[in-house]
Amino acid sequence: MKVFVVFGTRPEAIKMCPLVLKLKEERNIECVVCLTGQHKEMLKQVMDAFDVQEDYNLEIMKDRQTLTTITTSILEKIEPVLQKEKPDVVLVHGDTTTSYAAALAAFYQQIPVGHVEAGLRTGNIYSPFPEEMNRLLTDRISTMFFAPTEDNKKNLSSEGINNNVFVTGNTVIDAFQYTVKSDYKFSDEALNTLDFSSSRVITLTAHRRENLGQPLRNICNAVKKIAVEYADVTFVYPVHLNPAVRDVVFDVLGNVSNIKLIDPVDVLDMHNLLARSFMIMTDSGGLQEEAPHFGKPVLVLRTETERPEAVEAGTVKVVGVEENDIYESAKKLLDDSDAYENMAHAINPYGDGRASERIVEALLSR
Repeated sequence: MKVFVVFGTRPEAIKMCPLVLKLKEERNIECVVCLTGQHKEMLKQVMDAFDVQEDYNLEIMKDRQTLTTITTSILEKIEPVLQKEKPDVVLVHGDTTTSYAAALAAFYQQIPVGHVEAGLRTGNIYSPFPEEMNRLLTDRISTMFFAPTEDNKKNLSSEGINNNVFVTGNTVIDAFQYTVKSDYKFSDEALNTLDFSSSRVITLTAHRRENLGQPLRNICNAVKKIAVEYADVTFVYPVHLNPAVRDVVFDVLGNVSNIKLIDPVDVLDMHNLLARSFMIMTDSGGLQEEAPHFGKPVLVLRTETERPEAVEAGTVKVVGVEENDIYESAKKLLDDSDAYENMAHAINPYGDGRASERIVEALLSR
């Protein structure tokens, strides 16, 4: 069986590299890895961390790329690769423009598509944008569905998708066996200066497209208020390279002593930072799945989430993007040890670290 794995962004790579490694262990599977290059430097960091080498890199990334140019570039560049390789199945991940465009390209070649992390939904096609529509369209194209949870499977069933649906867990949990170490030394020197024993470290990320502008300013104002009020708290904020993010973040948070603004970190630094943090504040989708594995409460800086399992389990709380709501939610976890412990000890709903193994088994059984 020839399995053609496509991804192009850092979050996809973190979740697909463990699967690639598992596929390459199987003597009955030939695994071909294709990067679109939707991300560049950040993607290479992950590939190096997992020691995964691509067979193709479409290198589509360019200045001022748009959703349209990303989509059309992938369609044009991946077509001859698919025609040359003639895989039995194309695997895509999640909800990126890379995933949707690669799935569409495979469909045009009449190649079956397997969707890793299928069935996530917010119910609002404009939030997250364009991810919600990407995942909807990718599921319509796909013929095999690897749903992380039973809730994801139910979402698919409600849309009439009932065949070849496999509940696998989330492959991000698989990744930790490769990335997290008790004696880990950070590659970013700023992280090595942190005192995790005497300071409550809060890892913060915020960069989603729908949060740009006033919502991001609200988030930063709330964070500044918390930092000023709690001297024993240290925020670590790996700031996205997008100027629309950095301009606001450095304007509001640039001169607060217990807020460390650093450049984006690689996957090894991020996973080990999560493991040692007090709690997480984020608008990321992936961190909502990663942090519960470490028993860390997560405050989601969005108005909705496509990962309700963690909310229902109690380890994640959606707090929105209003300054006071964010401030009050963080303050409660800092002041109320019972509230903190209830979130920290909630059951992780995203599996046991064997998702990649189950996906490989499903492919072989078919």
